[in-house]
Amino acid sequence: MTARIVVGYTATSAGADAVALGARLAHASAGAVDLVVVLPADGRSVITPPDAAYDRYLRDQASAWLSQAAEQVPEGIDARTHVRYADSFAEGLVTAAADFEASYIVVGAANGGLRGRHRLGTVADELLHSSNIPVVLAPEGARRTEASAGISRITAAVGTRPGADALLQESIALAVATGAELRLISLVSVDLPASVNTGVIRIAGAAHADDVLTQALAALPDDIDAEVIVARGDSIEDAVSHLGWEPGELAVVGSSRLAQPRRLFLGSTAAKMLHELPVPMVVVPRTRSTESGQQ
Repeated sequence: MTARIVVGYTATSAGADAVALGARLAHASAGAVDLVVVLPADGRSVITPPDAAYDRYLRDQASAWLSQAAEQVPEGIDARTHVRYADSFAEGLVTAAADFEASYIVVGAANGGLRGRHRLGTVADELLHSSNIPVVLAPEGARRTEASAGISRITAAVGTRPGADALLQESIALAVATGAELRLISLVSVDLPASVNTGVIRIAGAAHADDVLTQALAALPDDIDAEVIVARGDSIEDAVSHLGWEPGELAVVGSSRLAQPRRLFLGSTAAKMLHELPVPMVVVPRTRSTESGQQ
């Protein structure tokens, strides 16, 4: 079945970034794009009574925005537009993704972010607490990359905490679907308590990182090859900044162990990575859902 990719659209540069990234992902995986604008649900405060004319204006405006968004999707990519109603933008996207049996939800960064970097907005933050499918975060400026550029490499930040299996499976599936190379990195060597002696950190971290990558490699199917790297630095941000990143790359991280099963929650390591990542980030739920056709 063709993968469906829900793109949360607003008539802003962040919306354009989300459309461009969704189109890239669809182009690389032979998927389809569902462009979604979410309007306030019908339920209103008694202070603001229903106004049919205003509601019609909002829907017409949303339809016009979606037409502009669809024009940004290159020919050859199946793109559909939808106006949805919900109490929040994030809720509307999650419901749309369930209705369309989508594989991913794509959203852009908040306004004010540096070019090529991430800045979580309200919608992205709410999605990371409510979505049961992977959320793809488009950095500022993603709109400047052509859809035909595709996905060149999938970099998975692997570990041994709950959810590691789901992360690896999703990374493999993405690499296979997009024809991208697979790279496994371990940040364990820099993710130890600051109170530990520096020498101990280096020795224990290197040993643990090697063990993490060995386990990940052993779990790979026989026909899947992967590059493995231990990311080193004085901090998570430092380690991430010193890694080489390709323009067409995606970074895949797992949600926090504090997240409920089949839900997302951005942990401290992923949040630190986000500050330095110059490429889109895919956040994967701790467990994979088989409900509603989800993989």
